[in-house]
Amino acid sequence: MADETGGGAEQAPMVWALSVREVASGPPYAEAIVEVGPELHSWLVEGTMSSGFTLAAGEPPATTAVVEVRGHRLTRLVLVGGREVWEPASLVEVSPTWLSAAEGRAGVVVIVVPPGTWPPGLMDLPPHTRIDVFTRSLEDARTAGLVLHGMADIDTDIDTA
Repeated sequence: MADETGGGAEQAPMVWALSVREVASGPPYAEAIVEVGPELHSWLVEGTMSSGFTLAAGEPPATTAVVEVRGHRLTRLVLVGGREVWEPASLVEVSPTWLSAAEGRAGVVVIVVPPGTWPPGLMDLPPHTRIDVFTRSLEDARTAGLVLHGMADIDTDIDTA
């Protein structure tokens, strides 16, 4: 995470997961699920709320947020009219399917989850179990009213790999 002063990246972990959600009608949704550590969570919540995010219920609202993709990588989430920038600490590769869904909807559903939504040891589980465990954890956080969502514009420049 970095802001206009460039600080913050060393303060808390930032975890991203990308998924494609199929719907009954229309093109699928590209989703970017993000969790930061407790030190920065309230700051991320404030930034997303200022950008138009709401509690995750129903359709995600349009926001002023922008997800930037460069060279087939998610590079930044820009909030609050460009005054707040969140950058993954490690590479977040986007699949062609995810990118196609994002471009098909002209945006990305960004889902902000509270610290601890990613259960400890999640990545050590087999893939199918991992998805089930994370889905339950995400649904628990959503039911508790702790998850925010919003539709962010997508800004791609995949030729700059």
